[in-house]
Amino acid sequence: MSHARTTFHRRLLAVCAAAALALPLGMATTTAATAAAPSPAEAAAVTAAVESLISQGRPAMASSVETSAFPASAAVDGSSSTRWASVEGVDPQWIQVDLGAGASVSRVVLNWEAAYASKYKVQVSVDGSSWTTLKDETAGNGGTDDITGLSGTGRYLRIYGTARGTTYGYSLYEVKVYGTAGTPGGGTGGTIIDVSTAAQLSTALTAATPGQTIRLAPGTYQGSFVATTPGTASAPITITGPRTAIITNDGPSGTLNGCPHPGDGWDSGYGLWLYGASYWNITGLTVADAKKGIVLDTATHVAIDGVLVRDIEDEGVHFRKSSADGVIKNSEITRTGLAQPGYGEGLYLGSANSNFTCYADSSGRDRSDRVQVIGNAFGPGIAAEHIDIKEGTEGGVVRGNSFDGTGLSGQNSADSWIDVKGNGYLFEDNTGTFSSPGTFANGYETHNPLTGYGCGNIWRGNDSDLGGVGGYAVFVSSTSKCSGNPNKVYASNTVTGAVNGLTNITVTP
Repeated sequence: MSHARTTFHRRLLAVCAAAALALPLGMATTTAATAAAPSPAEAAAVTAAVESLISQGRPAMASSVETSAFPASAAVDGSSSTRWASVEGVDPQWIQVDLGAGASVSRVVLNWEAAYASKYKVQVSVDGSSWTTLKDETAGNGGTDDITGLSGTGRYLRIYGTARGTTYGYSLYEVKVYGTAGTPGGGTGGTIIDVSTAAQLSTALTAATPGQTIRLAPGTYQGSFVATTPGTASAPITITGPRTAIITNDGPSGTLNGCPHPGDGWDSGYGLWLYGASYWNITGLTVADAKKGIVLDTATHVAIDGVLVRDIEDEGVHFRKSSADGVIKNSEITRTGLAQPGYGEGLYLGSANSNFTCYADSSGRDRSDRVQVIGNAFGPGIAAEHIDIKEGTEGGVVRGNSFDGTGLSGQNSADSWIDVKGNGYLFEDNTGTFSSPGTFANGYETHNPLTGYGCGNIWRGNDSDLGGVGGYAVFVSSTSKCSGNPNKVYASNTVTGAVNGLTNITVTP
């Protein structure tokens, strides 16, 4: 592995300057170029030096963080005094950056803290699921790794550590990616509406048309922000911005008439509310300091990608009122339930059957089905479950997420990472940890408040550290209620720090 040096840059400039001074005017340029021609390695490095930096300030997420003081975003903030750090003593770990759809990567510079990777891969991906390896490093020695000559295209770049160089975790001061930036939100090909004030954002949401991109400048946007216009499958509507574009709402206010709906002078207190606004992309920005973070009602095919949701009174993100076929990925949710800890879920899929009067469709249930939850970081500071999957929902995927249970309140049964009351969900390749303070019973739990639901769910390849407090990694509350559609826990799951073990049911090989 080559380590970054600037010595030859200075030497090359000095040689050229000296030669120019020593030669007659008119001969200096040509002769100096001949006399000081750089070596191939120097020429390649000079080329790399003028490439565009495309990662700074972009949305970033990681498989884990040591504490909230070392977030993934610290590795792309342009500061060499802040850093991302993973949990200690666990392989593998990763950090990834959203470069925008269609980004091209030619060079990556990694500035390691003392906790470095001895083996790691530099990978790119179009969708955040399937990865192509651009560099496979097997003899890393820390310091600064300057990796040139890369050629890859994708939206996401990931540093995937497979072996630690120390007994600690992985820690990077900076991940710098060079090349050509992609298009935020996937690039709809429509007009771009730039906004920099709350009034402009409200106007843009009201006037949005399919194919448009609403692009937020850095800053704080305070108000009630509601979208009611749907995009289309071929022309979704995108709202995007950097993490420093922060949507807040100090509501609620006014009086609600009936079930939640925009209008009548009622401010919901939600940070961003998509009401009937299907086919939207929400990317990059932050939603904070609101009663609820992002709420979807009858909003299908919505993609939430690379957002930060923090400091929320109740739930962080809610797919509600049959908001099916959505995805939330590469995002971070932390510090929810600040006002009502028992209702401070990080992610809420569907509705409790007691609320079907407001949120059920013609089937009689809230069918917020087939939502994909991919590669997100949940916690610490989520007061209720990190994900609450409600009865009546089906067919979702929860894959590649990290759960930090520090801060679970124990109120209203808030004592697990995930509470599963829906059917047919796949939980795969997730990592969960718990440490005090907090109340922790089990990692994942199933319940059956609606007949025929809480069944047919699968756990595969998940790693659970219960901190010496939790009973089971997966606790299945009833086998008799799911006798025809049993829940399955596969032997590929691992557990440490458990009072009782992996699961209370028979393990599937």
